[in-house]
Amino acid sequence: MKISIDRKTKRMVLLNVPYVLVGLFCTNFGEAFRIASGNNLSEKIQGMVVYGGFSKAFANIAPSLHPFDILFGACCGVGLRLAVYIKGKNAKKFRHNEEYGSARWGKSEDIEPFVDEKFENNVILSQTERITMSSRPSEPKYARNKNVLVVGGSGSGKTRFFIKPNLLQMHSSYVLTDPKGTLIREVGMAFLRKGYKIKVFNTINFSKSMRYNPFEYIHSEKDILKLVTTLIANTKGEGKGGDEFWEKAEKLLYTALIGYIYYEAPKEEQNFATLLEFLNSMEVREDDESFKNAVDIMFDELAAKKPEHFAVRQYAKYRLAAGKTAKSILVSCGARLAAFDIAELREITKYDELELDKIGDEKTILFLIMSDNDATFNFLISMVYSQLFNLLCEKADDVYGGRLPVHVRCLIDEACNIGQIPNLEKLMATIRSREISAALVIQAKSQLKSIYKDNVDTIVGNCDSQIFLGGSEQTTLRDLNTLLGKETIDLYTTGESRGTSENHNTTYQKKEHDLMSIDELAVMDGNKCIVQVRGVRPFLSDKYDLTRHPNYGLTADADERNTFNVQDFLNHKLILKPGDSYNVIKVPEGDKSQQKSR
Repeated sequence: MKISIDRKTKRMVLLNVPYVLVGLFCTNFGEAFRIASGNNLSEKIQGMVVYGGFSKAFANIAPSLHPFDILFGACCGVGLRLAVYIKGKNAKKFRHNEEYGSARWGKSEDIEPFVDEKFENNVILSQTERITMSSRPSEPKYARNKNVLVVGGSGSGKTRFFIKPNLLQMHSSYVLTDPKGTLIREVGMAFLRKGYKIKVFNTINFSKSMRYNPFEYIHSEKDILKLVTTLIANTKGEGKGGDEFWEKAEKLLYTALIGYIYYEAPKEEQNFATLLEFLNSMEVREDDESFKNAVDIMFDELAAKKPEHFAVRQYAKYRLAAGKTAKSILVSCGARLAAFDIAELREITKYDELELDKIGDEKTILFLIMSDNDATFNFLISMVYSQLFNLLCEKADDVYGGRLPVHVRCLIDEACNIGQIPNLEKLMATIRSREISAALVIQAKSQLKSIYKDNVDTIVGNCDSQIFLGGSEQTTLRDLNTLLGKETIDLYTTGESRGTSENHNTTYQKKEHDLMSIDELAVMDGNKCIVQVRGVRPFLSDKYDLTRHPNYGLTADADERNTFNVQDFLNHKLILKPGDSYNVIKVPEGDKSQQKSR
């Protein structure tokens, strides 16, 4: 039968072994006292020292088993233990070599409890640091969320040293921001060979993109409000800066029009093209308050049938604006949706192929390709993320009992250039339990602060892992310097005085020192990075070597033949070759006429 002893019990036993040994040794003193001649204490002591009591007792070094001797030894052992305890309790509290700070760099044994035995089941942080993807490890104290904040200046290797290695882990579904569209060419083939469903939304070249229709994911009034909030937060109208009136007025109009389109329009007309047509039809005459445009008439008819309709109630609030004010609101709305005057954009948002709500059902990768130097269409990327988080959280709660069957990792490169994701500070705190995680990749913390203002500390605080890849932005360096803390170093000074006689002196003392000062952080070796995991000492480590990843051979970096051709992948046209068999289906004349009318 094998008996297991926990670490705490084992430590207690080992600490008390010396006192047991002292007690056994003292049984010989008890024997010497017992066999010594004499009737009182002084005679007994004389008998032990002068008349050979000690020599007889210690003739055999083995402990005595006489009851008196055992009791005497036990009293000595317990007395010594009690004396050590009292002295230790009343001792002065010295922290040797930690007088001015205890900061130090982490070691391999510090990160070991957080690492999964299977390499592919980890989030890669550096060459030597990883954390398990399991949200419920065997020991709960080692559980950490998978949200990561990656900070690195331009050229520090955010894509090569963090994004690519974590993509190649292939343990989850992925939603990836891909500036310039290079990542899909380099890793797309690897995911295709591993059986992933590949989705592409390209705001640089619409001809190389799947369709995305935000209206497809509206299921209630709450979804309408969330869509409008995201649209307002990431686009600019023509209202007066700093005046919330115009934004609130626009929200009323957008909410009313989108509500009408969602509840009353045919499925094929539920898109931004219809919304733009509504706005273009809303003529306002400043000198004629009684004039009604086509949209006014549509809402009047709807109000007559359904006076409590959600869209009707919102439109009634908008109609409270006077003619001149209403015209200004329409101008601001038109400016905000100016991008949709581009025919290609209206076409790409007519229907949906991204299936955002199914990303957590099976392994899927969604590439969100955006421009790194033109933010015109970045509001669409922000809209995707906003709807994605809401859809997946709702599906996890309503369909899967709170946890998606496939973990969804959002690797948000250039997180501060895609626009604002509404309520990101709350989402970062709540998505963990739904098997969703986000990695925010930014160039500097000041970027994050400019977008999310006072919520930036909450967002950063909900990232249990942080990586600094290098940079020179002062806010980032100061924050990191403070987090790393102080260490205690040994300092010695030498002095020399000259006069009638020459004197030399050397002084040794302790002093505090930054674990890594701001100037040291600014000139950190380009191959190094700093990794911080909540509750663990920081690590100064090598950046991950992509070429050593087991799946590196599947990428275009390793072999150009693995380059993924987006155009060919999206080309659904069937090309018949000689010898191919096919069926011809005749369409009745009646169906042809119906198709033409459509």
